[in-house]
Amino acid sequence: MTGVAPTGLIERDRARLWHPYAPASPDLPLWEVGAADGVRLRLRDEDGTCHEVVDAMSSWWSAIHGYRHPVLDAAARRQLESFSHVMFGGLTHAPAVELAEWLVGMAPTAPGRPGLERVFLADSGSVAVEVALKLAVQFQTASGRPSRQRFLSIRGGYHGDTFAAMGVCDPVDGMHSAFPGLLAGNVFAPRPPAAASATPESVQAWALELQDIAANHSGELAAIIVEPVLQGAGGMHAYPAECLTALRQVADRHGLLLIFDEIATGFGRTGELFAADHAGVVPDIMCVGKALTGGYVTLAAMLCTGEIASTVSGGQAGALLHGPTFMGNPLACAVANASLGIIADGCWRADVARIGLGLESGLTPALELEAVRDVRTIGAVGVIELKGPVDVTAVTTAAIRHGVWVRPFRNLVYTMPPYISTAADVDQITAGMIAAVAEVHERVPARSGGAV
Repeated sequence: MTGVAPTGLIERDRARLWHPYAPASPDLPLWEVGAADGVRLRLRDEDGTCHEVVDAMSSWWSAIHGYRHPVLDAAARRQLESFSHVMFGGLTHAPAVELAEWLVGMAPTAPGRPGLERVFLADSGSVAVEVALKLAVQFQTASGRPSRQRFLSIRGGYHGDTFAAMGVCDPVDGMHSAFPGLLAGNVFAPRPPAAASATPESVQAWALELQDIAANHSGELAAIIVEPVLQGAGGMHAYPAECLTALRQVADRHGLLLIFDEIATGFGRTGELFAADHAGVVPDIMCVGKALTGGYVTLAAMLCTGEIASTVSGGQAGALLHGPTFMGNPLACAVANASLGIIADGCWRADVARIGLGLESGLTPALELEAVRDVRTIGAVGVIELKGPVDVTAVTTAAIRHGVWVRPFRNLVYTMPPYISTAADVDQITAGMIAAVAEVHERVPARSGGAV
């Protein structure tokens, strides 16, 4: 190593770390987090200036209960006093069993439809999707349909950054077009109509096109995979719940499994406990993550029906062929149980409704800005869509000056606040978002898009 060693934390970061969706040693601003409490972060910029901001992102949609929550903190401490990790191969422990029971008890149900009975614990959302896709292929093979190896997804989807997950993301407009020769060639249906402008006729037309595509490829398809009701990183696109019913019908008609990726939408974010509940539809496989531990520890899960589990277990492989080292991590499971306990008290529903109303009223004035194309909300999600790419650095920096942390991408400035956000917090978020957009995009044309 040559030269003078960096001394400031941000300078040291630039010398060694690689941040998500960014070049190494980026010439982009970084902010050091000194503390986090409730819905607020204490940031320090490279000049040493401190900023207290409301976290409008819930740390990428996961910290739904805010920071330093006493119930979650206590759960983590209790588990640390016992053991923080043991392998899950051949061993079990109370936090994992309790978590599986919580998840099965909360999962979507419908009369006459098999419920989700079996839980596979994974490291992250992307891994949970990988497991779901592998399970679908193993199920079809064990059912005597080994040619069914591909997946039907919809345009605008995002399901993670690992290879199988990338293969079911939008192949053109997604973030993974750099790997065309390595990704599986899957089948894509059009994006469903937007919820705000959809009509019964447009939903029916979309469903008929979905049916035709599935019919043309049914012999090679193992499953359909979608983000129900709200596509997240693919563009914050909300679509009608009736589309989930059409997806269920098409899957049943052609012997396909239906996979719902609820990693971003699960645990109340869209106004129902799971987005599937908007339509009363039960998938065959469901993936959850992000908010599962309230943003404390990485953890995800894949749930499936008992029939799928027994069919795969009785197949030639005799097992689901996946097993992460940190599968069922006791510390993560203990915190997840505490987080689900908070959700189970039911207060989240009123909180999400209250936040949603505040976002709708607070963001509507953004429509008066020339740079803005659309404003939309669903549950505790608020989106300002620009007519052109967002200047990520400038809007982020401007929002911090107005006391709000956001992470824009593409042409979107959006928020998913923690459920504990007060009316004043929501007002600060919406005012800061509009002020940042006005300051940057009403003054100069947008210069560049950005990553999620």
